[in-house]
Formats: sequence, C-alpha cells, structure tokens
Amino acid sequence: MSVDIPIAAQPADPRDEQHRVRNSRTWEAPPAPLASVPASVRVRARDGAVDLARAWCLTVVVVMHALMVGVTMGAGGPVLENALEGWSGFAPFTWFAQIMPLFFVLGGFSAHVQFTSLNSRGVTASGYIALRMRRLLRPALAAIAAIVLVLAVLTLLGTPADIVAIAGFRLSQPLWFLGVYALTTAAVPLALAAHRRAPWASVGALAGLAATVDIVRSATGMAGIGFLNLVFVWLLVQQFGFWLAEDRMPRSRLAVAALAVAAYGSLALLCTFGVFSFDLLYDLNPPCFALVLLGIGQLALFRLFAPALRRMHALRPVNAIAGWINARAMTVYLWHMLVLVLLAGVLVLVASGVGILGGAELPALRSGEWWATRPLWLVCVIAAVALVVTATSRWETAPAAPADPKRPVGWGAASASALLAIAGVVVILVTGFTIVGGVVGLACIAAGLRLASGQPIVGSRVASEQPAGGVLPSLACSASTRPAQPATE
Repeated sequence: MSVDIPIAAQPADPRDEQHRVRNSRTWEAPPAPLASVPASVRVRARDGAVDLARAWCLTVVVVMHALMVGVTMGAGGPVLENALEGWSGFAPFTWFAQIMPLFFVLGGFSAHVQFTSLNSRGVTASGYIALRMRRLLRPALAAIAAIVLVLAVLTLLGTPADIVAIAGFRLSQPLWFLGVYALTTAAVPLALAAHRRAPWASVGALAGLAATVDIVRSATGMAGIGFLNLVFVWLLVQQFGFWLAEDRMPRSRLAVAALAVAAYGSLALLCTFGVFSFDLLYDLNPPCFALVLLGIGQLALFRLFAPALRRMHALRPVNAIAGWINARAMTVYLWHMLVLVLLAGVLVLVASGVGILGGAELPALRSGEWWATRPLWLVCVIAAVALVVTATSRWETAPAAPADPKRPVGWGAASASALLAIAGVVVILVTGFTIVGGVVGLACIAAGLRLASGQPIVGSRVASEQPAGGVLPSLACSASTRPAQPATE
C-alpha cells in the first residue's frame, strides 16, 4: 500500500527550482489560469488534521504489513507466509485497516491546495508534472535498486529459489501504489480543471465509469477488466479531495454523520448480498466501487473528527512525529517491505537453528503466544524502519535538482516521464519482482526521471521539441513554493 504520497504544500525552499523558473521562457509572459476557482468557493490552506491523518494512514499500512509476516517450519524447512490468512477476524479488521481510499482523498486535498497556491506563478502544467515526477521517482529509484541488489545477493548466496521468488513477490505487492500515484499525479492539472468547470459532472462521469467496469466484469466473468478501475476508482477518490479542499462538504455535523452512515450502510448491504467482499483488501485487487463507498465514508468520518485531529496536531510531539513521517512518506512506503522481508529472514535463521538465536521455537501463527509477541515485533519493525528511512530519506527530503533551464520540460516529456514510471511498475508487478524484471523496471523509472529533469533519453528529442507549456500552457503553478512530498505520495 494507502496510499506522494503528496502532502500539503510545504514552505518555500530557495534552492528548489528557482534557477530554472527564473530562466524558463514561461516567465516571459505568465499565462492566465485555465479555470479559476469560483469566488464563492473558499480554498483551504494547509490543514494539521490532514497532516496527522496522512501520517496515521501510513503507520497503519506499515503495521498491517508487519502483522502479515509469518514464518513457519514446513517439511522442507522454513516457510514464509501471510500470518493473517485464515484468521476469522481478518475481514472485520480490514474495515479499519483499509485506509487507501482516505489516503487518496487526502492526496487530492493536498494536490488541490498546492496547485491552487502555485497558480499563475509561471510554471506550466507540464512543468508541474515534471516537478512532481522528480519528487516521486528519486526515492523510488533508490528503493527499487536496493531491492534488486538484495535479491541478487540472496541468489548468489545460494538461497533456495522459492524463497527468493516469495521475497520478490512480497516486495512487489505494494508497488501498485507507485504506478497509480504517478498516474493520478500526472492527471492533476486536467482533473482539477474538470473539477473547477463541472464538479458534479466530473465526479459523476468517473463514478459511472467505475460502476460500469464492475458491472461488465461481473457479467462477463473477465476479472482482467476490473483493472481499468485502477484508473477510474482512484481518480474519482482523488476528486473527493478537491471537494474537501474547497470546503464544499455539508457544514452540519449531523449531515456529515448521516453521509458516513449512508456510505458505510450501503457498503455493508452490498457486501451482505455478495456484490462485494467483506474483506476490503480483497476488494482492492482489482479495485471496485466498494472502495468509492468506503472513501465517502472515510471522508465523512475525517470531516467529523478533523477538529480533534487539529488539536492533537498542535501538540509539539505529535506535530514533530507527523512532520517527520510526512516528509519521508514515500521513503517509508517504498522501504518498509524490504525491511520486513529482511526481518523475516532473521526469523528464518532462528527457525533453522542458525546464529546465536538458532534453535529458538517460533510460536504457531495466530496462537495466543503469537499474538502476545506482536507488540514486541511491532516495536522492532518500527525501530528498523525508522533507522532505514533515516539513512535513505535524502533522496526524498533533499531539494529536487533543478531541470536544465535551457531545456524546459515540455508536455510530451512530462507525460512520457509518468508513462515510463507506470510501465516500470507494471513490469515489476507482472514478473513478481524477479531480478530481470526489476532491472527492466528500474531502467524505465530511470528514463522517466531523466525526462522529468529535462534531459532526454539518448536518441530522443521529445523534451526539446515540445513547447514548455505543451497543450495546457495556461495551467500554471509556482515553483517558488516547495512541492508536496510523496507517501502513501
């Protein structure tokens, strides 16, 4: 997993993009916005409740994945498996742990706040996308390279092929978010323009498409059709964040509570009749309309609890922890699974009788003893993730290297950057993160990062031939304000 992960706009960093912006031809005649926010709509500024909720969502993702780590002794030796598989309480658990819809809602909020606050400052839509891709792909490149290296080392050390394959598969699972987030981020200029012109129509169109995909999938039995909702469902949920940013939700707490009850009630009813699964993680792959209803319910609950969240965020320790997590959100997301696999490797050594802890008996999965050891296990996981993230977060927290001012990033290059990132993720997911698949995916993402930096791929002229404003020259946003950091980006 939710989950740039984008957060709200950050304070300006004078090192970020200023040189490029001041030298870019887009500053010669700053264009007017494509679609301004109506005067009657109040766009909200950075919200402490959003910051805290995003940090909490990412923490839930790490904790849930940590609880899924299971090592047992089979006839042929240690076996890595999902510790929660077969747990009778898992489906109810997912109604609390499936936070990806809220993650995308909050991401939409942050994207709207950032884009609006930067509007009309000189950077075109293509420049915005390129800036976001640089922020997103730098930490992704480092994390994926590290995973490829670990898999290669395991293979060279003679680790059984099935163990390496399982490790690769587990490491690939959360990467779907990277591809989807690259898509939704690249779509922000168009999605926001559509929202500003016709908020109800844009939401209705996406809802209709998402529902149609579910209906066709159910009628034909072709499960692959459902993956179209990786586009429609998450773009729709992101649109909900635009409504939150413009404070368009009902002001009455009773009305918001009624919305939450209606959303969760409808979801429960549809699950009861077998339309969707009560296991909301199952409903994630491929995504279905159940996640839209869950997103509406989570949005309503967030709205109800936002005042309390703001008060909590105002506490200095809470503010510091949430800020630390959000500034490194994509690093946490991309590296935590590698940490979990390595810690699982330690458990394998323990179960195999290797090392100073060798021979220690591991508790049976989901037994009373196993549950009793989970707090200690979670403490170890959080500590290890924090150490690794501290060591690797410079790829995310360091100011983005400015693009070459002599090569303004055109619409073609910005779009190709996002498409290459998506292609890289698809290759990794399809191959289950084999070494070859990882290398190919890494090459795609590296090429995407190069294009986003205004440096065309060898033999390509896409960046230099496209006008800096592309087909949407009037969608402007400032690079004088630091862009949102990725988490769930």
